[in-house]
Amino acid sequence: MSSAGHDPHSLQALQARHGERYRWLLLLSVMLGTMASVMSSTIINVAIPDLSHHFALGQSRAQWVTSGFMVASTVSMLTTPWLLTRYGYRRVYSLCMWALLLGGLGGGLANDYALVLLARVAEGLAAGVVQPIPAIIILRAFASGEQGRASGLFGTGVVLAPALGPSIGGVLVDAFGWRSIFFMVVPLAAVGLWLSRRFVPTTAPGGVAANAESAGLDWLGLALASASTLMLLNGLVQLRGEGGHGAGVLLTLAGLGALSFVLWQRRLLHLARHGGRPALMNLQVFAHRNFAMGSLVAFTYGTALFGSTYLYPVFMQMGLGLSPSYIGAALLPSGILLAVTINIVGRLADRYPASRLVMLGLALLALSFGLNFTVHPSQGLAWLWVWIIVGRIGLGFILPSLNLGAMKGVPHALIPQGSSIINFIRMVGGATGVSLCAIVLEWRLSMHGARLGEVAGEAALQAFNETFACLALLTGLAMVAAWRLGGPEHSKG
Repeated sequence: MSSAGHDPHSLQALQARHGERYRWLLLLSVMLGTMASVMSSTIINVAIPDLSHHFALGQSRAQWVTSGFMVASTVSMLTTPWLLTRYGYRRVYSLCMWALLLGGLGGGLANDYALVLLARVAEGLAAGVVQPIPAIIILRAFASGEQGRASGLFGTGVVLAPALGPSIGGVLVDAFGWRSIFFMVVPLAAVGLWLSRRFVPTTAPGGVAANAESAGLDWLGLALASASTLMLLNGLVQLRGEGGHGAGVLLTLAGLGALSFVLWQRRLLHLARHGGRPALMNLQVFAHRNFAMGSLVAFTYGTALFGSTYLYPVFMQMGLGLSPSYIGAALLPSGILLAVTINIVGRLADRYPASRLVMLGLALLALSFGLNFTVHPSQGLAWLWVWIIVGRIGLGFILPSLNLGAMKGVPHALIPQGSSIINFIRMVGGATGVSLCAIVLEWRLSMHGARLGEVAGEAALQAFNETFACLALLTGLAMVAAWRLGGPEHSKG
């Protein structure tokens, strides 16, 4: 294994220069970059109506500013281990910060919708590569007794970005228009770039020198993963509309593409044992029970989280007749409470089994969905805030514990792969969740003789409650996998 030599910016040199506090400085550096990527993914939603009006877009074309970002970020997550091995932490991280910064400036200054989409794809590619990096650093740079605390601190910052983003973004869009949303990410990306020059090492995971002569990227695997993800998202979108036949074709092709991807990864894994090119997704991580169970939880959790993020605003606006500005202000306290909960639970994750914390979080989340039927406009909105807060507390128990529990027992050499894969699975679950919630909601509305877009009566409220009940059932099923996550952190990577 190659060494970092006398590079003054290697992991070993930076550790010697900054001492014990270095790992926290490194975590802060990557936390700001990840906050920028998370904010760029969520804040655009408040600008879609204004952007649609500016470019005279239909709803389906306008939604590609979100879908394009999601496809790009989901697929690029799988390239993170290869990029870090070949180019090292600093080059990869700095390139992503430049992509976010230029994407923000380019999107904000664009006078053509195609350029706006290009900026969003660039931001998505950068966001996907960046998001697995903090988990890799936490699992490698921190001792097992500190990993929960580090995860809690990191999670606090990352959750505050989407909690504060829409509220700030709504004010900016009202005052300055949709372009201001793109510019919001620029200061965070610029600070991330400055911190990367000081604290992010040039070395690859494990403290070894980056190896530009390492094996090439699995381009066929990346193409299969990209095509399958794109067809899945498009198929689900068509399933929500009138294109039932086209949706069936796309979903079938997505399934065949996913199967081809898995078979190709298995073949590359076999060839790699004889000196061949490494696989894009190292399937060996699934041989570890904790990781396999954690992946199931991550997919279900992503489905419930992203699905409810779509469903709550629709329910509050069309089911309860609340204004968008009121909804943004109302959701802000629960977002801040989520950030506080993550920080507290992060410390508990160092002392208690991840399975218990994740199961408790899933139980609270399922409870918040399942009891939504108690909310009714004629009885005030108190129960709505109670169940949203209960759900956010549940998320606070899941977020810092899931990665730690899933990666328990995974060898250190596979940690970059494991972090990328579990983030990829969570994002695929999230993309699926939004469409599934929309499909179930429209189905239940039609069964009750109501339509989306109308202010809801009793029948439509019933349809919303049944959709929330489906989310509760799905979240409850994830507890079975969470129970198998294992015990306290005793195993060594």
